[in-house]
Formats: sequence, C-alpha cells, structure tokens
Amino acid sequence: MKDTGIYWWLFFFGLITFLLIIDLFVVYRKNRTVTLKYALLETAGWIIVSLAFNLLIYYQMGTVKAIEFTTAYLIEKSLSIDNLFVFMIIFSYYRVPDKLQHGVLFWGIIGSIVMRAVFIFLGIELIERFEYILYLMGLIIIYAGIQFLRNKEFKADPKNNFAVKLTRRIFPVMKNYSGTRYLILRQGKLFITPLFIVLVVIESTDIVFALDSVPAVLGISRDPFIVYTSNIFAILGLRALYFALAGVMSMFHLLKYGLGLILIFIGLKILLEHYVQIDIMVSLAVILTIFAGSLLLSFLIKPAPNTVNYLKSNENT
Repeated sequence: MKDTGIYWWLFFFGLITFLLIIDLFVVYRKNRTVTLKYALLETAGWIIVSLAFNLLIYYQMGTVKAIEFTTAYLIEKSLSIDNLFVFMIIFSYYRVPDKLQHGVLFWGIIGSIVMRAVFIFLGIELIERFEYILYLMGLIIIYAGIQFLRNKEFKADPKNNFAVKLTRRIFPVMKNYSGTRYLILRQGKLFITPLFIVLVVIESTDIVFALDSVPAVLGISRDPFIVYTSNIFAILGLRALYFALAGVMSMFHLLKYGLGLILIFIGLKILLEHYVQIDIMVSLAVILTIFAGSLLLSFLIKPAPNTVNYLKSNENT
C-alpha cells in the first residue's frame, strides 16, 4: 500500500526477524525430532501471532483491510497445506533424518520470504502498468483450479528437478549427510551436502507454487502490505503445520478439490471485477465455506484405495 507508512513495514520486519531468531536459537536450538504435541503448540502460536497482527490492522486500518488480510491469509494457508504433501515426498525421496527436517524447512521459509516479496511487488506493478495482466492472472488461476479438480496439479519430481541438475553441475555433492551442514570445504574445494540439494528442491518447488498462490491473493487485495504480510504469516506457520499433520495427510483427500474450487472462484472474481463487484465479506464467506466443506467431506467420505496409497506410491518413486 503506497500510503502505508515506513514504520508499519519496519514494525513488521522487526517482528518477523525477532520471531525467526527466537525460533532458530531458542525453540530449535538443539536438533531433535519434532513431536506432535510440540508441533501443535507451535502451530497454535503462529496462528495467535497472526490473529494479533490482524487485530492491530483492524484498529489502525479498518474493517475492510482486516477482512482482506484474513481472506488472503486463509487462501495462502489452504494452498500451503497442499504443499505439505510435496514436503513429505521430498523428505522421503532423499531420506532426510527427522531431526534435520525442521532446519531445512526453516531456511526454505527464509527463501520464501524473499521470493514472495519479488513476486508480489512485481505482480502489483505489472497490474498497475498493464491492465490486461489482471485478466491473464485470472485465466492462470482458473487453469490452476481446473488442474486441481482433474488431479493434475503440480507434483514434485526430485529426480528430474532442473534446479538440482544445475546445482550438481556446478558443485560436487557429498554422498552422505553431514549433520546440519549444507556446505563443506575440503582441501580447498567446496562441496555441498545432500541437505543442500533438499533445500534447492524445496525452494524451486515453492517458486512453482507461488505462481498459483500469489495471483490468487492479488485477486483479493492490491495492497502490498496486506498481501505480503498475510502471505508471510501463513508461510511462517507452515513448518510447524507440517510436523502436526504429517501423519494424517491422507485424511484430507478431498482438500485438493476444495482448493480447485477456491482458485476458480478467485479467477472468475478477477475476470468479472469490472462488471460484478463481489464484497470482500462475500469472498471470505465463499472461501471459508468451500475450505471447511472439503475438510468435512474428507472426514465423512472414505478415500478410494488409490488415494490412500498416493503418498506411499510417491515415496517409492
């Protein structure tokens, strides 16, 4: 938002920096396997921090901005849940030890904070300069939604990842993990560890997911402060959410269809916004209904055998 004061941005980045320092040097000071109880507590903590920040937006910027934040946060959070399937496939493929997974996700989130800033501010600038970009984004979002409904959304393929192939050409790779280290210097030569390769895969797949999620959030708000802060708060809690849901991901077998409908709704909202003005409260209600409905139906309807074995088949790829 162009009229958002610099102090708002300084406060936000200061808060995020403080939380990440606490997370890295206090909460996860020692490498250990994250328990379900701990993951649930941390997930709740990130949600509470996000709600508190949104409450501040409500008091300082008004109801509309607070609802925009809530809606954008919910979109990013729901789309991020689908990313958790990808994390499971990546960690399984590279056989990442449990106690090292949280560290990789931490640095993956740091990369996401930087890349989302590029995508969001570039997207807003393009929309302001070229109005037709808005319609292109709408079509891209609808296409992504249809792919979800057809079960043809992006799936991780660590073996054929272009970024990994490029990295391997540039740096020699150690055969085994070396604790939490990503780089190793031996006899004046720089080596990368398998953990670095895992980080490359996570960062590259996050870029692909951002191509769907960022345009979707821009369909809710064009305010860079609202879009970026809601995006980052949703991403920050993703690591804890992964450890909380890793064992029960197959229970959400209908979530992808809900995500597809949400993306199609947002895409249509963008394409028709000059003809039909949809109130932000209506958008929030529609997204909440679809999201909650897909979760409820996932519990009520038993998944097909091929759906239950989805992760297992990917793990054996």
